[in-house]
Amino acid sequence: MKLVPPLVLAAASLTLGFVTIDAKSVSAAIINYAFIVDSPITKGNGFFSFDDSTFSNESNPVATINSLSFQFDGDSTIYTEQDDQKYPEFPLVFPTTSLTGQKYFALDYLFNDKSNPSSSISYEIIGEDFTIFSRTSPDAEPISGKVSYTQVPEPTSLIGALFACSLGWMMKRKVASIKKVKI
Repeated sequence: MKLVPPLVLAAASLTLGFVTIDAKSVSAAIINYAFIVDSPITKGNGFFSFDDSTFSNESNPVATINSLSFQFDGDSTIYTEQDDQKYPEFPLVFPTTSLTGQKYFALDYLFNDKSNPSSSISYEIIGEDFTIFSRTSPDAEPISGKVSYTQVPEPTSLIGALFACSLGWMMKRKVASIKKVKI
């Protein structure tokens, strides 16, 4: 009989944990991602979000970005989705798989250097590839870099996990205080 309350508590906490961590929405959801750009001459990071219900019904589905914010390290210029050369049809997001087998969403984003408007430099992000190139000098060597992506968890998942952990902690304290009283 003494094991029943702790077992019920453990089962409830475990169930809540799995529900909050592995929940898959039946309806459309706004998905948030962070990304980091790393090249030999510059680095930067940003965020983007999209509605997963807007994917096209093609063999390679794409969706337009709801919002995007990107900034190179050490530069105060902020690039948004409106800076894409083909806005509003671009930037796009598409599902892809890394070489390690991890599935994620990646960007297709092409934008010009805003910090120096007279410059002919453009930047392109396609999946895990980042390229810096000149629009006016076809002989100029493009510079390549890498992009990495991380999904930002939804606040409801974080709140649910926090609730489950708090509930478990409170129940553990209650069980411990009951044991002290009985002794």
